[in-house]
Amino acid sequence: MATETDRIEKKILLRAPRARVWRALTDSSQFGSWFGMKFVGPFVAGAVTRGTIAPTAVDAEVAKLQEPFEGKAVELRIEQIVPERLFSFRWHPYALEPDVDYAKEPTTLIAFTLEEGTDGVLLTVTESGFDRIPLERRAKAFAANEQGWGAQVKLIEKYLGQTG
Repeated sequence: MATETDRIEKKILLRAPRARVWRALTDSSQFGSWFGMKFVGPFVAGAVTRGTIAPTAVDAEVAKLQEPFEGKAVELRIEQIVPERLFSFRWHPYALEPDVDYAKEPTTLIAFTLEEGTDGVLLTVTESGFDRIPLERRAKAFAANEQGWGAQVKLIEKYLGQTG
């Protein structure tokens, strides 16, 4: 069972068609635009997708916060793509220190689930697995991602509003 320190969950009601929300999540170019990353290729279940941090195109204030990490390599292992319902991947949370080899650490699982909501699509973003992260960086990674996911759900909402 997940503990309060193991799992982050954010929900937002998006006032956009489900297919549009799905594309914003699973098209690597669109995802990168609002999230703040540039990817080399598409998201494919079972594959590793590589990219770099690139400030979001959606919000200037958030982009400024991302700028110090611009160009930092990112690797996602795509777990599941269930059309218009579930998109999930694994990554190394808050893996930003340049001299640390995160490859030896466990990853966390990020799941984006879509459900019909009143007047829109309910997006739930869950990141789990923090209790397996090395103790010396667990609290910092959890706190950073707790705040980060709060910002990210607002970014996808803003992106959908800007792009129609």
